[in-house]
Amino acid sequence: MDTLEKLKILSDAAKYDASCSSSGSNRRNTNNGIGNGSYSGICHTWGADGRCISLLKILLSNCCMYDCKYCINRCSNSVKRATFTPKEVADLTINFYKRNYIEGLFLSSAVIKSPNYTMEMLIQTITILRKQYHFNGYIHCKTIPGCSKELIDILGSLVDRMSINIELPSSNSLKLLAPQKEKTDILDPMSYISNNIKIKKIDKSKFKTNFVPAGQTTQLIVGATPESDLKILKLSENLYKKLSLKRVYYSAYVSVNKDNNLPTLEKPPLLRENRLYQADWLLRYYGFNADELLNESHPNFNTLLDPKCEWAIRNLDKFPIEINTATYYTLLKIPGIGVISAKKIITARRNFHLDFNMLKGLGVILKRAQFFITCKGKYYDKVYKMNPSFIETNLLSQERLTVSTQNFRQLSLFDNLLPTREDKIKCLTGNL
Repeated sequence: MDTLEKLKILSDAAKYDASCSSSGSNRRNTNNGIGNGSYSGICHTWGADGRCISLLKILLSNCCMYDCKYCINRCSNSVKRATFTPKEVADLTINFYKRNYIEGLFLSSAVIKSPNYTMEMLIQTITILRKQYHFNGYIHCKTIPGCSKELIDILGSLVDRMSINIELPSSNSLKLLAPQKEKTDILDPMSYISNNIKIKKIDKSKFKTNFVPAGQTTQLIVGATPESDLKILKLSENLYKKLSLKRVYYSAYVSVNKDNNLPTLEKPPLLRENRLYQADWLLRYYGFNADELLNESHPNFNTLLDPKCEWAIRNLDKFPIEINTATYYTLLKIPGIGVISAKKIITARRNFHLDFNMLKGLGVILKRAQFFITCKGKYYDKVYKMNPSFIETNLLSQERLTVSTQNFRQLSLFDNLLPTREDKIKCLTGNL
């Protein structure tokens, strides 16, 4: 099998891994056109400065020893199999880089023979890139659960970011859908990587090389098992607090296998995935915790309202909030005010009292914030009823707005079961 055929198989097999952001395009080339966005293989991530970075996203191999029921690469599936040699992956990366297709590499793999054997293959690949080709670009590599700590140390000194996918939110789900895997084989390496990062940051003078300078991430599959949004969000919260993860990625379950233990879904739960990403932003940047957003009597997010609006409606006793006196973290609780606009408000009101017209110029989404704030003690326009049904009706009409000024409907790229354009923008910018 030639390298191009392997690339098609192993880039396509990598598309289900969400722990590196990707374009998700399905645009195909046409006659006399240039480029083809439908092929997998190139994905996008973002640097700390907001710069978009293109990565070659592939598997080293899809020949897996495990039989996880949800995975397309499970050993019992009849799919095309391929395995790169370490040299082939290194050559592909360098050639793509020289042609300015990519700026880095995202490398994962199915488990070949054993976790340690697979890790050794990954290390050989990265070593060729770093030592032989002197490639200093960004590299994100998967850690194989169950591998030795010595191999984690070697790989961590070579790459920028590492990730170990938890995949399933509970031990019971792991036993049900991936019985060959152990919870400790996943969590112990994550804890080891986290501790090593902290130790080597404290005293850099004792260590000649950095260890995973861009931190570690993980992925959770949403919808393959019956866990609630509360269960998933509390797991993410603990991972952020205890292991200092950079990011938890949520992947809507895609039905690629048939099994009695798997749910039958017509479409992936994309809107649920979207709501979890929005809630994730609230955990990391807005000062919320999981128990605020959800509870045992309300364990799942409303698919029609974003989590922040839903929380605000359930907690109307905390509103209205006076813009000119509220603290930074109190401002972040208001729907329509994000991190950037909250900072602008704090800065601007040092010089003068703010009114509603000024808020628009500071980036506040007033069509949502108007129900929850006052400026100089006054409500916005005719908004004076702090009534849950009144507010919810207005917010819902904004979320799924269909313009009908002349008996026509505005065309939409998404139906009611998918995230709106506004949903997608909120997930990217974090301005909820």
